[in-house]
Amino acid sequence: MTSDKKYRSRQWFGGADKDAFIHRSSMKMQGFPDHVFDGRPVIGICNTWSEFNPCNSSLRTLAEGVKRGVWEAGGFPLEFPVSSLGEDQLRPTAMLFRNLLAMDVEEAIRGNGMDGVVLLGGCDKTTPGQLMGAASVDLPTIVLSAGPALNGKFRGKSIAGGTDVWRFSEDVRAGTMSMQDFMAAESGISRSVGVCNVMGSASTMASLAEAMGLCLPMNATLPAVDARRMALAHMTGMRIVAMVREDLRLSKVLTRASFENAIVANAAMGGSSNAVVHLLALAGRLGIPLALKDFNLGSDTPLLVDCLPSGQHMMEEFCYAGGVQAVLKAMAPLLQEANSVLNRSILSICAEAECYDASVIRSMDKPVKLAAGIRVLTGNLAPDGAVIKPSAAAESLLEHEGPAYVFESVEDMHNQINDPNLPVTSDTVLVLQGCGPKGYPGMAEVGNMPIPARLVRAGVRDMVRISDARMSGTAFGAVVLHVAPEAAVGGPLALVRTGDRIRLSVKEGSIQLLVDEAELAARREGWQAPALATDRGYVKMYLDHVQQADRGADLDFLVRGSGDRVSREAH
Repeated sequence: MTSDKKYRSRQWFGGADKDAFIHRSSMKMQGFPDHVFDGRPVIGICNTWSEFNPCNSSLRTLAEGVKRGVWEAGGFPLEFPVSSLGEDQLRPTAMLFRNLLAMDVEEAIRGNGMDGVVLLGGCDKTTPGQLMGAASVDLPTIVLSAGPALNGKFRGKSIAGGTDVWRFSEDVRAGTMSMQDFMAAESGISRSVGVCNVMGSASTMASLAEAMGLCLPMNATLPAVDARRMALAHMTGMRIVAMVREDLRLSKVLTRASFENAIVANAAMGGSSNAVVHLLALAGRLGIPLALKDFNLGSDTPLLVDCLPSGQHMMEEFCYAGGVQAVLKAMAPLLQEANSVLNRSILSICAEAECYDASVIRSMDKPVKLAAGIRVLTGNLAPDGAVIKPSAAAESLLEHEGPAYVFESVEDMHNQINDPNLPVTSDTVLVLQGCGPKGYPGMAEVGNMPIPARLVRAGVRDMVRISDARMSGTAFGAVVLHVAPEAAVGGPLALVRTGDRIRLSVKEGSIQLLVDEAELAARREGWQAPALATDRGYVKMYLDHVQQADRGADLDFLVRGSGDRVSREAH
């Protein structure tokens, strides 16, 4: 079918000059016939498949489903690879490379002759990194996620990837689980490809993408190995062609209302604290004003999804209960009108949803917890803010005062945490320094420090912990995260010493270091900045330009977009 509309791809594949000849002839070496260059929309399939990233290892198959849909709708699909950030495999932390993925995606989309793009991701940093890069170019864009893994199984019971790893590890340290059982659980916990089977960071970002209207309904929750996900891939391919014809770009889908919906939806679903840095960074790429304090919009939102780590079920049960759309319908009074990739209001879409299990997806009048959203904390220990996830913490610790025990690095923490003579009690506030965006570097998921071994054996399972790091969305505990400014740049966290008293009040939204200001000034005077981790390559660029957590930890020169125009030909 010949299109009368002059799509962006015609700059590559249209015309009769030398340059068009080169572009078309080189594509024909893959076996494409003449008629696919007739002016139809060219759809890029941005694939983060990698065998080093098991969460995304099904994406190569899903790409074929997308292609089927694109062909059926009259488009021309072309798949391309970008960086793949395996949360479980990549050292020192996948978050260090989220911005590199965003750069990769941005330049690949802009530099190639495509009219729209399907983002195939799943693992924690792939979805936000892809969206950040795509937002900077602003073509019609739709998300297709890898989907969650099946429930893990161990001795007849369901077990959860991530969440039960932390629990089993503590049980081994406490002497209540044998190493033999620990090793046996290892195989049963990962029964299929797909992202973590709880409401961790990966499923959180997929769920928020759905709540923001960036994908088709049920994208976030259908298991990775469910045949319906392949059908969804087909439908996604069809829809992106229609979006190109409608010129439905990301900037026409995402608004301030979309982000506010995401904040309250994250609360209702017990989503990961990592959503904070990703949503801030994505908003920055679109020029949408969003600040850390805005996440308090969800602080009084009831928890409606009974899913680990804030509840008891897993993503399979969430899917079968109705998924994200059923939650959005239940919480519709808290949502705003916002567009979607279907070019319809997200409220009109979720109005068609049904809940099939009220024990998994609760109603507003029978929530799992009355208030569950991310709580933003400020005070002299975190002048630019910090966050805590109350729904995953022991309620008794949300108002707490105690003496600090300071670990100066993650290595220092590992070296001491199992010392039977470590001078701590259950009232001690564990403080970890040097793990923020610059300090680690990359702001690793080490904020949920292990409970000291002696206390674990005594039955302690939660303590107040404070750091400039992040924690896995599958983790739990009274953990204060993302302290800004971080210790490595001289933030107040760097000045804390063992024995200082710290007061946490989630109710008041405060985190205070109870040390005289004159004493802090003296400590500040004697503080010395740590040496940078490297003097070369991407990491050097990252260290020179990364912003603090309260601004999304994006690189300063990547904030806002740069459009889809390429002014010069390659030949």
